[in-house]
Amino acid sequence: MNDLPSFEPALATMRLLASQASGTGTANPSGTGAAAVNGAGAIGGSAGGAGTGPVAAGGFAAELRLSIQRINALQIDAVDKGKAFQAGDPSVTLNDLMIDVQKASVAFEFGKQVRNRIITAYKEVMRMQV
Repeated sequence: MNDLPSFEPALATMRLLASQASGTGTANPSGTGAAAVNGAGAIGGSAGGAGTGPVAAGGFAAELRLSIQRINALQIDAVDKGKAFQAGDPSVTLNDLMIDVQKASVAFEFGKQVRNRIITAYKEVMRMQV
């Protein structure tokens, strides 16, 4: 169909981070990146697809919103750490600042790529003939 890479590894990573943030353990202990889909069509993190876990409760839109909020939080933390470093805060080292800035940059670029893939998929679905 197209030569773009699969979303599965990215989705598996997002599920793992969401489950760690909520304290429910690992979302996909097999590590294969495969997702279960519950009866409502929401992507679920559990192997049985029973609709438990943070992703199945809100579906794709909620997971996307949480991912954007995490990216925003990383950017805010990087800016705050940069301001603290400029102000001479001894608890903030240059290494920590650079690592946080890189994390925020990588997360933002990943978010842009996900957005681009979603738009491409939407356009492809809209071009389909019924």
